[in-house]
Amino acid sequence: MTPDTPTSAMVFAAGFGTRMGALTADRPKPLINVAGRALIDHTLDIVESAGITRKIVNVHYRAEMMRRHLAGRSVTISEETGDILETGGGLRKALPLLRPGPVYTLNSDSIWRGPNPLTALSDAWSPEIMDALLLLIAPEAAHGHSGAGDFVLGKDGQITRGPGLIYSGAQIIKTDRLADITDAAFSLNVVWDRMLSDGRVFGLRYPGAWCDVGTPHGIQDAENLLRGDRDV
Repeated sequence: MTPDTPTSAMVFAAGFGTRMGALTADRPKPLINVAGRALIDHTLDIVESAGITRKIVNVHYRAEMMRRHLAGRSVTISEETGDILETGGGLRKALPLLRPGPVYTLNSDSIWRGPNPLTALSDAWSPEIMDALLLLIAPEAAHGHSGAGDFVLGKDGQITRGPGLIYSGAQIIKTDRLADITDAAFSLNVVWDRMLSDGRVFGLRYPGAWCDVGTPHGIQDAENLLRGDRDV
C-alpha cells in the first residue's frame, strides 16, 4: 500500500432523516430496516466486503441508539454534538480517527445491487491525476431518486456539474483541502468545487443498480431491488 491508497472509510450516519417523516421520530434513519436489516448494516457489509478494516461512523441524532446498535461491530464512532456538521465538517472532525491519506466515504442510506462500489472505486483510483473520484449512477439504474442528475461525465473521466449522472454517495477523496474551509459545518460540495476548478475531480459510472432510501417509498424500492441477485 502506498500513502495514496485509501485504507479507511467514513460512513455518514449523523443526519436527522426528516424526509422519512414519522419513521425517524423514534430512531435515526440508519436504523430503519430494509429487508429485515438496518440500513447501516447493509452499508457496513459493503465496507467490510471491500476489505476495509478501518471504519468510522459519525453519529448525532439519537446517538445512543446508534452506539448500542454498532457495539457488536468493529467500528469507531465519531461523536457529533451541537450543530450538524454536514458531510464536509463531519469528515474533517473524523480525520484524527482515520488513517492518513485519501479515504472512502459512503452514505448510509443507499442500497446497491451489483459489484462492490468501493472495490470499483479502488480499481479506478489514480491519485496522480485525481483529488476525488465519485461513483455515479445512470438515471435508468437509479431507484427512489428524482431529479435531473448532478454531473456530466467527460470522455477523459473528468466531471463537470450539470444534469446527467447522479452522485451515489460513494467516493474516494483526498482530505488535505478540508483544512482550507473556515466554516465548522459545510458540505463536501464546497471542497469539490475547489477541486473541480483545478480539473482534479473524476467520475466512474457504476455498472449495477442503486436505490436512494431517502423517503418511506424508497424502502419498498430498495426491497424490490434486493429481490434480484446481488454480489456486494
